[in-house]
Amino acid sequence: MNMPTGILPAIRSMKDFDRALETEHGTIVLLETRLAQLKSLVTYAKRAGKQVLVHFDLIQGLKADEYGMEFLVRAIKPDGIISTRGSIIKLAKKHNLLAIQRMFLLDSMAVDHNLQLIERFQPDCVELLPGLIPDIIAHIHRETSIPVIAGGLIRNMEEITAAFEAGAAAVSTSDHNLWEPS
Repeated sequence: MNMPTGILPAIRSMKDFDRALETEHGTIVLLETRLAQLKSLVTYAKRAGKQVLVHFDLIQGLKADEYGMEFLVRAIKPDGIISTRGSIIKLAKKHNLLAIQRMFLLDSMAVDHNLQLIERFQPDCVELLPGLIPDIIAHIHRETSIPVIAGGLIRNMEEITAAFEAGAAAVSTSDHNLWEPS
């Protein structure tokens, strides 16, 4: 299980899926997917040599419980999951999937609460949204020693560079113009 690094194309549509497979990035993130489509998307992406991360909370038709995770692991076979739910992070780790905890940084209380969740559930990696706050990226990385993915509201290469300079291991973005910067 490889820790994702660099730019992570985040897929919202089939057009974006095809475009992401053509990039040189080794990892893609599937967002807002229907359960019926998921198996073929993961299979196709893996055939293209991509590591596949699935946003568990956004899979329509998949229940967030032990049976849903068991189905995902046995039938779909992603490389990892992203979730805001600690119970899903715990299940992913139990099933040897890369477990990425998504955290929303609304205010300082949310940052403190999320640090407690990281301590409690021990994700392999955290995804911070919005990913535009280099000081907080550095703070979370320093406090936890867990790789950080910056995501959400990233609009240009300067913001991507700032996230990497603050210590982010990766930046996830659904903006296909940032997948292959010129």
